[in-house]
Amino acid sequence: MRKLLADITPLRESPDYRRLWFGLALSSIGTQLTIVAVSLQVYDLTQSTWSVGLLGVFALIPLVLAGLYGGSVVDAHDRRTVALASSAVLWLVTIGVAVQAWLGLDNVWILYGLIAIQSAAAGINQPARSAIIPRLVRPELLPAANALSMIVFGLGTTLGPLLAGVLVAGVGYGWTYTVDVLTFTASLWALFRLPSLPPEGEVRKAGFRSVLEGFRFLGTHKNVRMTFLVDLCAMVFAMPRALLPAIGALWLGGGESTAGILLAAIAAGSFLAALFSGPLGHVRRQGLAVVWSITLWGAAIAAMGGAILAGGRTVDGAVSPWIVGAVAALVVAGIADSVSAVFRSTILQSATPDHLRGRLQGIFIVVVAGGPRMGDLFSGGTGQWLGEPWAAVVGGLLCIVAVWVVARLQPGFLRYDAKHPQP
Repeated sequence: MRKLLADITPLRESPDYRRLWFGLALSSIGTQLTIVAVSLQVYDLTQSTWSVGLLGVFALIPLVLAGLYGGSVVDAHDRRTVALASSAVLWLVTIGVAVQAWLGLDNVWILYGLIAIQSAAAGINQPARSAIIPRLVRPELLPAANALSMIVFGLGTTLGPLLAGVLVAGVGYGWTYTVDVLTFTASLWALFRLPSLPPEGEVRKAGFRSVLEGFRFLGTHKNVRMTFLVDLCAMVFAMPRALLPAIGALWLGGGESTAGILLAAIAAGSFLAALFSGPLGHVRRQGLAVVWSITLWGAAIAAMGGAILAGGRTVDGAVSPWIVGAVAALVVAGIADSVSAVFRSTILQSATPDHLRGRLQGIFIVVVAGGPRMGDLFSGGTGQWLGEPWAAVVGGLLCIVAVWVVARLQPGFLRYDAKHPQP
């Protein structure tokens, strides 16, 4: 059992990483809490799902722009300073969200503006944090460190939304946002305690030319580029998020509660994979592991669609017993996604020179943010055309085909060896 559980060696060996991890664990729950609470508040103010959807637009555009430029900022300056400054902005925005609730301003445009500023700061903060981790742990411990990060992600995406619903209903928006202010303070403290972390190697001035240099590196180094391409195969073709509301309303029954359970099943799978990630540190063929993980993701999404088709449409709103099969499939999907994420992050961090890590992490943020949005568009369109269960089946199968076609076009990725990382 000890060998199966997550390897906590990075936490034992590196006090700086340990503080960073615990701070991120607390702030992740608070951040997810605020994301859900803001959505609830916007709906309370407008009674419009369209207005809630606009939150995604106001969040995505600043995140993409800041992610690309922010990567060049990270590579040009001390990573601790950049992470601390961007975290301070995030903390101040969180205070602003809490203040607007306490004052009862009830203005949706204030919330849109605060979310836009928050996303822009996150576009700089996330590449900085990711570029810091390889400087705090030994290279052979990167898979373990990334698996521990997935535990944080799983806890945040599971506990944050649950706490948001309870706190908003029980104590209101002001206290709910204040919890996020307090938890984020721990993250600031962890960053403040880090040593100076200037970039190593050739340093370029932040700007457009620096961003282009990151893209040129990506264009000429196939293994690093593949970490982005295979993730797009998974997210564009087999992201089921847009299908879940209709699946809950028309197919499985239970409406919004069922949709929430299905989303939580993916997060639960991610958490379980990270919790029992001990063997991942011994995997050398990490590229092959990524391709097989994404294959499993696609198969699980297709299996979810198959389970829903087997049960047929719901009658009189009753919850179908086939929800058990759909939940089980999505737990497997979450496990596969978590394993893929651990190895993709490890390859990106190991095979990229330190002086380019910020820029490549910035592009990574854009792919992670943009891929699921394109997936929502694809699954929404195919769901409207084929029906939601068939959209999941077809999307899952297309994901499998796409990832193996891409892998065959770049066979070196399948041979990627963690002992001898080649970009």
